[in-house]
Amino acid sequence: MQAVVFYFVYPIIYLIASLPFWALYKFSDLLFFVVWKFGYRKKVVFANLINSFPEKSSNEIEFIAKEYYRFLADLTVETLKTMKMTKQEYAERCVFHPTDWLLKYQQEQQSLVIVLGHYGNWEWGGPSFSINTRFKLVVPYMHLANQHFNAMIVNMRTRFGVELVKVDRITRQMIANKDKLTATAFIADQAAWAHTAYWTNFLNQQTPVFMGPEKLAVKFNYPVVYMSVKRIKRGFYEVLPELLFAHPQLTTETEISEAFTKRLEQDILKNPATWLWSHKRWKHKKIEQ
Repeated sequence: MQAVVFYFVYPIIYLIASLPFWALYKFSDLLFFVVWKFGYRKKVVFANLINSFPEKSSNEIEFIAKEYYRFLADLTVETLKTMKMTKQEYAERCVFHPTDWLLKYQQEQQSLVIVLGHYGNWEWGGPSFSINTRFKLVVPYMHLANQHFNAMIVNMRTRFGVELVKVDRITRQMIANKDKLTATAFIADQAAWAHTAYWTNFLNQQTPVFMGPEKLAVKFNYPVVYMSVKRIKRGFYEVLPELLFAHPQLTTETEISEAFTKRLEQDILKNPATWLWSHKRWKHKKIEQ
């Protein structure tokens, strides 16, 4: 059954990925109409927005929600487009901004830990980083149940040298890579389990934060880099690496996780429509001691 579903859907995905950009965004306009009209996770989106922005009016909340669904439609087709994008298209549409300190780490063979959120187009951010630096970009991922779609996603995400590693093997992979120049990237704003998380105030709500990226950064003493993939205009982004901590082993417990969370919050407040509001980020509640 998995194969039947895949071989029915795959030609449609491939056709969308093959569209020129002007046609791709025409299709996105249609997709936006469908998801907005039929209410894909609207209850989740509106609840997240209302709780995150209690000071905003209902009209302001609806405006952000509608802009978010426009962005979500674009993000969906842009993600499919990664199947066919060229290096030149990444160079034009997802501009990477190198920094002196990043070039210095590269020359010194100093590996990094990257933290980012579901903000902007993180799917384009990875290949852009990989194409424009000598770091081997390593990304932990969750294996999909459908092996055919899993293989498709892996192929899409590894086209330009990105390495995907199952999340439960990431520590072992970092040990194996200790003599290589790597950047291990964590999308670190997932909903963490209540009993193992660090709790902080994020977007006006008590929020559990994964400690894994911080613990690994401290374990290996790899500099921690926040990577923002900001939308400039429709179909165009810029990748901005920012050094958070040069020496993680000198930080206090939870300092890295707190800094990442606050830095991501700053980006979201500047452009709230380009964060993943349909994600059930606050599905876990703090367990009171």
